[in-house]
Amino acid sequence: MENTNQFLGTERVGKLMRRYAVPCIISLLVGALYNIVDQIFIANASYLGSYGNAANTVVFPLTVVALAIAVMIGDGCCAFVSISLGKGEVGEARKSVGSAVVLSVASSLVLTALYLIFADAIISMFGGTVNEETFHYAQEYFFYISLGIPFYMFGQAMNPVIRADGNPRFAMISTLAGAVLNIILDPIFIFECKWGMMGAAVATVLGQIVTAALSVWYLCRMKTVKPGKGDFRLHASLCTRMLTLGITSFLSQISLVAAMAAINNMLRKYGALDEIFSQEQYAQIPMAVVGIVMKFFQIVISIVVGMAAGCIPVVGYNMGAGKKTRVRELFTKLLLCEAIVGAVALVLAEGFPRQLIAVFGAANESSYYTDFAIKAFRTYLCMMVLACVNKACFIFLQAVGKAFSSTMLSMVREVVFGVGFALLLPRFFGLDGVLYSMPVSDVLTFVIAAGMIVKTYRELNTEGATVL
Repeated sequence: MENTNQFLGTERVGKLMRRYAVPCIISLLVGALYNIVDQIFIANASYLGSYGNAANTVVFPLTVVALAIAVMIGDGCCAFVSISLGKGEVGEARKSVGSAVVLSVASSLVLTALYLIFADAIISMFGGTVNEETFHYAQEYFFYISLGIPFYMFGQAMNPVIRADGNPRFAMISTLAGAVLNIILDPIFIFECKWGMMGAAVATVLGQIVTAALSVWYLCRMKTVKPGKGDFRLHASLCTRMLTLGITSFLSQISLVAAMAAINNMLRKYGALDEIFSQEQYAQIPMAVVGIVMKFFQIVISIVVGMAAGCIPVVGYNMGAGKKTRVRELFTKLLLCEAIVGAVALVLAEGFPRQLIAVFGAANESSYYTDFAIKAFRTYLCMMVLACVNKACFIFLQAVGKAFSSTMLSMVREVVFGVGFALLLPRFFGLDGVLYSMPVSDVLTFVIAAGMIVKTYRELNTEGATVL
């Protein structure tokens, strides 16, 4: 079959960036909106309120685990397919798609089983025992969300694969269709049917089923890398190379899980020592508030990651073809755009925290809720510009085949700094220490990332690519 992706090596870089990045941004934003929309409707349901918000915060990182595995498979396959097409190795590209399909299905079933078997222990691990109401709501929400994990993971894994096939628009449409259904059903199930946390979860799962179904439909009609029957099996060597390329995407997501586990437990521990939040009726507030701040952060990072991940097919193809000058040009444009996104997010977080909080039902809450939320937005997100540039650097290094460098940098930011400071700083600053953990982590990470950015520019100065 003729390689129909040759335009990736000839079309203007800026045009390619818009063509691929915009649909990817929308896809990731829409994917993030599943949980965010649930939380908005939950927060504005008077019979759920901050307890429902806190429960949503508990379950949120557990959905991210599923997403992390899915994007590792999907982004890894996307990068491998793009590099393979750049080299003219279409057969290898098809085999990787077949392996990605099998791997996503198998891993999703295993994760679902683990979630259903160990539900109570997992909820407790992520701070769900802050009070009885929060634990009960978290149990209800988590059970139904777990049932949708196979559909969610398959749709998210196939999204970048569809982009790699040269159809970012369909990838966007499939995700958007599911999210729109969720937005329609959420208020019906929560406000009209009074199904509470179950209603929010069922609406989400039905949306995920739609996205998964559309992904299956497209896989049967792929234009460039449609796998044959013999390709739908686990090719060990290909899986290793795919997952290596996708490990950064995994770490960027899974680190959020580790950070949220640390943060939720620190909030519970040091909230119990606070004059206000040690009271039973207010104990869930810090967890609910930080969950909202993280949701805003997730929206911003979805834009950032979507912009960078959308460029993976372009970068991979041009690296495979030895056109490093084009890759350098794209890197420059990407860093500039990511910094602008971070600056806009910073203005919103610092200047309009009260308005952002209001979206999540602050009118129904106490002044303690509002005051802590304003402080959380302005402190936790004060280094958003650096956070955005750091994320872009991780993914770009992944796209050019520098899997080890990308993985190490991501590990340092997300695990060493992210989790480390979330555990360390509260010992000195109490609840405020939790809020300091992110900006401190991003400043230190940027110091390292800046060196890698300079090194990458130097390596892209000459034509002729060496792909790892």
